[in-house]
Amino acid sequence: MTAIEERRTRPRTFPAGFVWGTATAAYQIEGAVDTDGRGPSIWDTFCRVPGAVARGESGEFACDHYHRWQEDVGLMKDLGAGAYRFSVAWPRVLPDGRGPVNRRGLDFYRRLVDALREGGIEPYITLYHWDLPQALEDHGGWRVRDTAERFADYAEVMYEALGESVSNWITLNEPYCSSIVGYGEGRHAPGATEGEGALAAAHHLLLGHGLAVARLRQMARPGQQIGVTLNMSPTVPVTSSPQDVQAARRMDLLVNRQFTEPLFGGAYAADMAETFGRISGFSFRRDGDLEIVGRPVDFLGVNYYYRLHVEAAPYEEADPVRRSAFDLGVRTVTPERARTSGLGWVVEPEGLYETLVGLTSRYPDLPPVYITENGYGDDGALEDTGRIDYLRDHLTATREAMTAGADVRGYFCWSLLDNFEWARGYSARFGLVHVDYDTQARTPKASFRWMRDFIADPVVTTPVTTRPATTGPVDILVAGTPRDERWGPGPLSQAAEEST
Repeated sequence: MTAIEERRTRPRTFPAGFVWGTATAAYQIEGAVDTDGRGPSIWDTFCRVPGAVARGESGEFACDHYHRWQEDVGLMKDLGAGAYRFSVAWPRVLPDGRGPVNRRGLDFYRRLVDALREGGIEPYITLYHWDLPQALEDHGGWRVRDTAERFADYAEVMYEALGESVSNWITLNEPYCSSIVGYGEGRHAPGATEGEGALAAAHHLLLGHGLAVARLRQMARPGQQIGVTLNMSPTVPVTSSPQDVQAARRMDLLVNRQFTEPLFGGAYAADMAETFGRISGFSFRRDGDLEIVGRPVDFLGVNYYYRLHVEAAPYEEADPVRRSAFDLGVRTVTPERARTSGLGWVVEPEGLYETLVGLTSRYPDLPPVYITENGYGDDGALEDTGRIDYLRDHLTATREAMTAGADVRGYFCWSLLDNFEWARGYSARFGLVHVDYDTQARTPKASFRWMRDFIADPVVTTPVTTRPATTGPVDILVAGTPRDERWGPGPLSQAAEEST
């Protein structure tokens, strides 16, 4: 029997029709920020703030994908990707966030989508991956309700332009990062450090999602899908003490449940008032908002990178009145003995298992899931064996979760290209393809070749076993699984980081 015949006779550990893809985001790869009528975004503004981004870098040039998109589509075809998740730059299409459409910007996405479809690659469009038009930020940004309405208008513009060619639509990417990291912690654009403003932004992002879903539903053709992407990090109490358990629950609320509960649980998280009542009266909520936010979607995109290991810590300010908005009396810790990525992020594929199975257990009506981001950051080595190990182990965890009942339909590796990694600038590299930023030369890494072979023959070699669903001491997303030697040392820890 030949090697090819042997592969054909082996049982597939992923079902036929499982979607294999890769992902990028507009501001991280496109460059051309002043080209063909594109307006400024909050990230263009933020990158000019001294100290906001490492080494003063920005996405001004990035990977020059705006001019090199044909080469990048060729790389996807060589990879064997069946799908490509990318975002549209809102200010490239609507420079002021509203008003006249910039046809030259829209035509760029038309050309890209046409080339993808001609190459047999299914486009998955993300409408918002953090690059809010600066003109809308100048009028309050996501703090105000009007931005949610403008987002729905923008979604309608995009569907009218590409609805005949694009069947998969993602409204938001990681509203936690857009709201809490951007408006509460100041580490991302627009760089605000507000309490009420950040919680209002979180609510209005979800409201904008719901309004956009309604617009897209009115226009969508049969078989088209609409979803939303969240970054999920199970929170692990370092000990079983009540103090650590409650600290993990507060972190779980901040990162996970303030988004999953209104989207899939039909209610605002019950402990929102208890945890955040000192900084907000939630006056930005209106009657009927919850029904808008919770409109059914066809899929949930999950971005997973790490778990959060949490212990209770003294508040930075003893007086609650003077306490900073998101000082939750929580500290994330990383033990000395840990398997880490090149960025120091702890590698825990069991956390992906916990996320997928935990969501399935908590929300009986959860729609099918796509893993819309999962990847490994390092210094850009071409022989990136750490990334290969990471991908293999997380794909094994994905398959185990599917065996345990999680309805996972696809996997998108982050990322196709090394790119601008937000506040980290260009030092962090997640690509399957190395980019020389001086020459813009693309060089596939060892992981690119590994992933190409895996997509062609998606068999997990590690035995797949069914493990019981996580039953954490507080909440299904507050994880605490036993050590499993196949995943490496554990339990492990991870300091909270921005996602990609």
